[in-house]
Amino acid sequence: MGGDSAQDFFDEREAGAEMGDFQAEKQLVRAFHSRLDSAAAGALPEVMAEFCAPDMLWRGFHPFGLITGAGAVAERFWQPLRSALTACQRREDIFFAGANEIDGFESRWVVSMGHLMGLFDAPWLGLKPHGRIAMLRYCAFYRIAGGVITETAMYFDIPHLARQAGQPLFGPQTAQFLVQPGPRTHDGLLTGPQPAAEGQATLAAINWMIGDLGTWSLGLPLEEELARTWHDDMLWWGPEGIGASYTIERYAKQHSGPFRAAFSERSSTGHIARLAEGHYGGFFGWPNFTARLTGPFMGRAATDAPCEFRVIDIYRRAGDKLAENWIFIDLLHFWNMQGVDALKGDW
Repeated sequence: MGGDSAQDFFDEREAGAEMGDFQAEKQLVRAFHSRLDSAAAGALPEVMAEFCAPDMLWRGFHPFGLITGAGAVAERFWQPLRSALTACQRREDIFFAGANEIDGFESRWVVSMGHLMGLFDAPWLGLKPHGRIAMLRYCAFYRIAGGVITETAMYFDIPHLARQAGQPLFGPQTAQFLVQPGPRTHDGLLTGPQPAAEGQATLAAINWMIGDLGTWSLGLPLEEELARTWHDDMLWWGPEGIGASYTIERYAKQHSGPFRAAFSERSSTGHIARLAEGHYGGFFGWPNFTARLTGPFMGRAATDAPCEFRVIDIYRRAGDKLAENWIFIDLLHFWNMQGVDALKGDW
């Protein structure tokens, strides 16, 4: 790694070392996960302090929001969750790293996506336990600098967990509820270095799609527009409240079309991090975009109120188009902005 330790590597990189190898960052996050997942609940603050900067910024879905400080994240998020999901294990489906396009490829990030699986044995966020297996969808972006995690965006599908527990927070959805699998190709764990050209191609495909999506005004029929950047047999693994769709035709009918019809005054897209490695890539924002709810959405009437969307998107590229997409949308935050507290049963 160019030095005697991971810290030596980071010091060397700060001095201008080659930016194409992300192995030290990956090794740091894998070690963090190993210690975090095996530690007792009482030891979680110590683990966070070992791997994270004291003033780490952590972004989480409603009702957590922004938390500053590694110890505060352990106390407010990890300890209650681990007390609720006992015998918790990480079931990771996608793992990659990259340099962040948004800041001119200066910052370096590692991405992990999958499920946290445990036995739902104690209440969490007002959800009642049932003592059986439950799986919390998650995706985390970790910014690494100076040999520690300095920033995290960890998005997780609380309504999806609630549905598994027999306590749905939303009404019927347009697509399908599933405990979602990883990539069809079963090759999403990029623990080793990847060809730079593949990551560049994936980022180009994502940016092409963002350019189309950000306008909603290409003047093409929706399915033709989507076919420019997506394979016909695309898989769109959407969040609880919307659900998963398969093929361009069903995605257009079950999500994209209804979504576009429900919103107006959509802002341009803004991200905090956007990166790719190999055939995988993704981004997150805080928010990604804003809009106004001027039509029915998720079975509820229009409010004409402004709203924002906090989203993580993860993609798998095949050839020059996108084949799969895993989406985390903070719908609890979105509806809270519309005056609806789904966690308190307002639905």
